[in-house]
Amino acid sequence: MNEMAATTNAVLRLTGLTRRYKSGESELVVLDAVDLTISPGEIVGLIGPSGSGKSSLLHAAGLLEKPSAGHIEISGADAWTLSDEARTEIRRNRIGFVYQFHHLLAEFDALYNVALPALIAGRPRSEALAESERLLGVMGLRERVHHQPAQLSGGEQQRVAIARAMVNKPILILADEPTGNLDPDTSTHVFAALSDLVRNEGAAALIATHNHELARYMDRVMAVDHGKLVQKNYQAG
Repeated sequence: MNEMAATTNAVLRLTGLTRRYKSGESELVVLDAVDLTISPGEIVGLIGPSGSGKSSLLHAAGLLEKPSAGHIEISGADAWTLSDEARTEIRRNRIGFVYQFHHLLAEFDALYNVALPALIAGRPRSEALAESERLLGVMGLRERVHHQPAQLSGGEQQRVAIARAMVNKPILILADEPTGNLDPDTSTHVFAALSDLVRNEGAAALIATHNHELARYMDRVMAVDHGKLVQKNYQAG
C-alpha cells in the first residue's frame, strides 16, 4: 500500500502526539510530537524499556488519556473534538483492548466472558453468544467454551481475552504485553492466534511487547526512544 493510500485508509493516525507529566517543579515529556499511521490489516509492534512511554502511547491511542498536544484520529475522526459520548462509543465498539493479565471473570465460563462486552453494548443475547462461540472456535477453544477460567491454562485464558477484545468487531486492537505472563512456546502460539485473528477480521493492531522474537513477525516495529518513535528493522521468520 502506498503512503497516500495508507493515510487515506488509516485506522489509527497520531499526529504530533505529546504527553507531558508534572514531576515536582519540572515537567517530564514522555511522548514528544509522535507521528504514527496504522492501516487495516496491519500489525505494528511497539518496543522499548519499562517507563519509555509505551503504555502512555497505548492509553492515548485508546482514548483513555487526553494527550497534552497533538491529534488522534480513528478512521479519520479527530477523537478529542468529539463529545464524551462519541468517544465512549469508539472505545466500546471500535477499539479492542488486550492486557498482560487476562482479567477474566471467574464466575463466568469462556463463552460468557467473551460475550460480555457485546451484551453490555446492547447486542441481542443470541447474537452475542453466537459471535462469542465463533471467535472461541477461531482461537482453537471450541471444546473449552463452557470451561471456567480456573479450568483453562494460561495460554487458553489469554486466547479467551483476545476473543473478548474482538467480539464487538473493532477496527483497532491495542495490546499491552499480551504474552508477558506466558512461557516462550505458549507466547508464540498465543501471538500467532492474535495476529491471525486481527488479519482475518480486517482489523489493525498496535502491540507493545518486550519480546523481540515476537516483534520479528509484525509488519513494522517501532521503538519508543526518548519520547520519539524510531522504526526498527527485523527480518521475519
